[in-house]
Amino acid sequence: MTTRIEWAKHAPEAYKAMVGLEQAMVKSGLEHSLLELIRLRASQINGCAYCVNLHANDARKAGETEARLQTLSVWADTTYFTPREQAALAWVESLTRLPEKHAPQHQYDALLEHFSESEVVNLTLAIATINAWNRFGVGFAMVPA
Repeated sequence: MTTRIEWAKHAPEAYKAMVGLEQAMVKSGLEHSLLELIRLRASQINGCAYCVNLHANDARKAGETEARLQTLSVWADTTYFTPREQAALAWVESLTRLPEKHAPQHQYDALLEHFSESEVVNLTLAIATINAWNRFGVGFAMVPA
């Protein structure tokens, strides 16, 4: 694979801003394990090898089981995920595949059954943030070490 530029070195303020978004997520009140599932699922959809590796490892450190990690890409066909997690994962898929899915009302309504309005905002920010990271990872051909 051809080596591409190390984007963070060439745009340190942008990198700092992205890290700031991550710090906001830590303070959001959303469960760490849920944030890692969000990050991992979006990264799977976007095909970001670097982020898939990173977030699978981080999810394990957060206590995720191998069964849940191995079936995350087919979460809707398993019984491993709670209704709260299912609502979040459906939202991840819709916002990550926005041109195809268009954030349907029924998924938004399902979110409100399991999350406060502030949590919905933070969940949406977490999805937007990992999608941005994925664009840097894929765009600059980042690979796991």
